[in-house]
Amino acid sequence: MNTRPIPSTGEPLPVIGIGTYKGFDARPGDAGYQQLPGVLDALFAAGGAVIDSSPMYGQAEAAVGSLLRGQAHRKPFLATKVWTRGRDAGVLQMQQSMARMGTGCMDLMQVHNLVDCKLHLATLRDWKTAGRIRYIGVTHYTASAHGELEAVLRSEPLDFVQLNYSVADRVAEKRLLPLAMERGIAVLANLPLGSGEVLRLVHGRTLPAWAAELGCTSWPQLLLKYVVGHPAITCAIPGTGSAAHMADNAQAGVGPLPDQAMRDKIAACFKD
Repeated sequence: MNTRPIPSTGEPLPVIGIGTYKGFDARPGDAGYQQLPGVLDALFAAGGAVIDSSPMYGQAEAAVGSLLRGQAHRKPFLATKVWTRGRDAGVLQMQQSMARMGTGCMDLMQVHNLVDCKLHLATLRDWKTAGRIRYIGVTHYTASAHGELEAVLRSEPLDFVQLNYSVADRVAEKRLLPLAMERGIAVLANLPLGSGEVLRLVHGRTLPAWAAELGCTSWPQLLLKYVVGHPAITCAIPGTGSAAHMADNAQAGVGPLPDQAMRDKIAACFKD
């Protein structure tokens, strides 16, 4: 799988990961849980690493920790979030998240949806200095919050920002993606398939013949190639609880990535 360097350190990160919202909200014994080992198998088999979660996602953190337990040969890049108000509540929540995910050092801890952002970032910086987390960041998932995100990116030293970006939701291209590149901040793209509505737009449509130039054999691959083809994007994290979908998504990280001319061609598929 292709990688992109994390700007603050140069560490290479595979360009396709997984988001655990909904798909990983399952307990052992649930029908959905039985599919999850195959999902992670598909991620790692393709060379992926990033697994993004949150205490907001029900049982997702615990599911990830349970599935990874006893698999020291796998090297995930674990990311989760703090999503509460108050310093003490944030510390407790992060401790719980790390215990659930089975790690003593979280790769990436993010302030979820900017909730009590300044206060939590102070704690995250202390934890990073102490070696409890490796990278810090902030997140949001709606274009209406991009103004707030921009202000935080301009005023705070960050390693990562996570934001909504897809071929059908390109608002981030105007200000946030150029700003992230300027500030040396890695970008995780959430909703890279637009919560599924992008796929509904192409349902029943034949994949363009020129998609083969990028090695794409499915619409999800082509749409994810659009996202990770932007030079500011470090990793896209489509959510799924399906091993087949994870394997298909992961192939978007393999082979050539589109240049701007090809990205424009992909975007043109969605013009009225």
